Amino acid sequence: MSEKNQKIRQQLFKAIETDQIKLPTLPEVALKIREAVEKDNMSAVDIAELLVQDSSLSARLLQLANSPLYRARTEIDSLQMAITRLGVRIVKDLVVMLAIKQAFKAQSKSLEKQFKALWQTSVDVAAICRVLAKAQNSLDVEHAMLGGLIHNIGALPIIELADRQPALFNDSKEIQSVITDIQAEVGEKILSFWNFPSTLIAVAGQWNNFTRNHDSVADYVDIVQAAILHSQHCPARIGQIKVPDDWSAIPAINKLGLDPNGCAINESMQNQLNETRESLMQA
Repeated sequence: MSEKNQKIRQQLFKAIETDQIKLPTLPEVALKIREAVEKDNMSAVDIAELLVQDSSLSARLLQLANSPLYRARTEIDSLQMAITRLGVRIVKDLVVMLAIKQAFKAQSKSLEKQFKALWQTSVDVAAICRVLAKAQNSLDVEHAMLGGLIHNIGALPIIELADRQPALFNDSKEIQSVITDIQAEVGEKILSFWNFPSTLIAVAGQWNNFTRNHDSVADYVDIVQAAILHSQHCPARIGQIKVPDDWSAIPAINKLGLDPNGCAINESMQNQLNETRESLMQA
């Protein structure tokens, strides 16, 4: 990390710690549902009663429940029916996913284009995560998709800082350099602020470490890294680390049992991928 990037990192972290930069927030309803489901003390009726407090979130959940993603045989026309059909834990992750989209909504026109591009990247990676996770017995499909959506969330406060204090940066290349160097640390801070599970905090902090290795079975960092590699958004270099051209040298690919010499997504998977991407973009 360059000396200038280090100084910007220090300034950014100080701004976050002193509340000069507002971290993205999740709707209260989404947080309550996630917390209650984790404690196993909520029925479908209870969750439906919470959801009706946020009409926008409720409408988008019904839209997603009726999308090709879940292939409902008959129309799901109530929250309780959606929760009963999909299951409490799936709904919990879907509600958080829908809420996260709000974090990517810029407050100013100058940020709108950049935030929209980041959201598109998140959706593309999340869609691939969902498809790849279906072949992994140890990974929950919706949780993997959520990991794909949040992996790059640490870039948001950096872009906001550049918009508010343009004198800090010489040009867009320098902004991108800072994002590359410190967004993982910022992402960890955001997800910790939201009290996310350690599995997803690890995604935000480690998705760009393509030399990462571990002794356990494939995890959500592995699936997000594989999704990034299979997407059009894979950078040639992450900070000082060059992403290997030879995928056999990437631990995540080996952990997941993917072919390092070819694309893991066949024609059938591509159709699922397109459906997932479209459903997430429209929700």
